[in-house]
Amino acid sequence: MVDSHLAQGYMPVLLFMLIGVIIGVLPMCLGWLVGWLLGTNRPDPEKLSPYECGFEAFEDARMQFDVRYYLVAILFILFDLEVAFLLPWAAVLKSGEIGFVGFLSMMFFLAILIVGFAYEWAKGALEWE
Repeated sequence: MVDSHLAQGYMPVLLFMLIGVIIGVLPMCLGWLVGWLLGTNRPDPEKLSPYECGFEAFEDARMQFDVRYYLVAILFILFDLEVAFLLPWAAVLKSGEIGFVGFLSMMFFLAILIVGFAYEWAKGALEWE
């Protein structure tokens, strides 16, 4: 048997999820329904042709990208998340709630990031030709 107090605690979460699904799915369903009721589907070769800025497509869209683009994106995400952890930590440290142990744990976290940054720099991942 489900505890009613527990069910009442989860009711806002379930309501939030239901509203989120409705907001996400309802516009798509309405668009499909309006298109089905009012729209006409008359494809011709001109509509089905590939279009790229008024010209025919120059090459295959599935071309390979240089791995350095992905590496730069991963490094950006890594150091962006570092800042996302540093700002709240600094605010809590200033208030004096976490003390010396919190300071040491963040220094350990920063040391790991600095070692990783030095490794990437030594391997030449940050150099662009």
